[in-house]
Amino acid sequence: MQHFLGAVLAFFFPDLHDGIDWSKGYESLDKEFQQIVADAKAGRGLADKLFKVWRCDGRELWLLVHVEVQGRVERRFGRRMFRYNIRCFEMYDRRVVSLAILCDDAPDWRPRGFAYGGWGSRTGIRFPTFKLLDYAGREKELAASDNPVAQVVLAHLEAQTTRSAPEGRRDSKVRLVKGLYDRCWLPADVRQLFRLIDWLMELPTELQDGFRQELHKFEEERHMPYITSVERLAKKEGRQEGRQEGARAELLGTIRAGLKDKFGSAGVRLMVKVRAISELPRLRTLARVLIKAESLQAFRDLLD
Repeated sequence: MQHFLGAVLAFFFPDLHDGIDWSKGYESLDKEFQQIVADAKAGRGLADKLFKVWRCDGRELWLLVHVEVQGRVERRFGRRMFRYNIRCFEMYDRRVVSLAILCDDAPDWRPRGFAYGGWGSRTGIRFPTFKLLDYAGREKELAASDNPVAQVVLAHLEAQTTRSAPEGRRDSKVRLVKGLYDRCWLPADVRQLFRLIDWLMELPTELQDGFRQELHKFEEERHMPYITSVERLAKKEGRQEGRQEGARAELLGTIRAGLKDKFGSAGVRLMVKVRAISELPRLRTLARVLIKAESLQAFRDLLD
């Protein structure tokens, strides 16, 4: 969300997107959000983000975007939305627009609010909800979209439908990743999208190796070394040691880019600890967890 906030809102909540003055940029309010989470004691929201934007009329607006990324129904979701929203207002005197994006596969679970009361009194919240499952059957529309978020939604749907078909998932993953190069997007955007798709569409080791080899060849043919230049160097050296070091170097590069994109210079400073890790499985785990990390402290805890 931090890298693609404008695209996220344009895809999921276009009316809100059109009411924001994007020329003024936006700010990620990580410190404020962590204080809200700690104070609300409402549990961990793995992909919740708080942003400051400016409306077209010049007024400041805070956006609290909640993403259910674990693919399961969360019965207390509406209560969590309410607690976070009301704590923003109480602690910072800011009116907050809360938004929800749901990634589960339960068609009847569509939380839209939370309320309590009685005897004529009622307190609560209503919030707009977007469910990725609603795009099932519209894959061609997603594939043709110029919005990068559409490719993430497509990867999510493909991951759901290929749970028991690894060969089919591999073919879909190849098609999706190759399609990233045809959009005239910046290399940094392609790398961000690749990391998400690679995480969403996890493959068995033998299929993942073949996928990376095909991606090597594709990038060489296109002269577009956005993703695999480090791995390609290891492959040319032709040594298992070189391949392992190349994979480690790529993972370190992926983690560093993710830390910088999400947490700035404070995140990059953690690379001293990350580089001390030699085990590839642990580095792969860190790279996956980083995508969902809700705070720098949450990632730092994994290193200690």
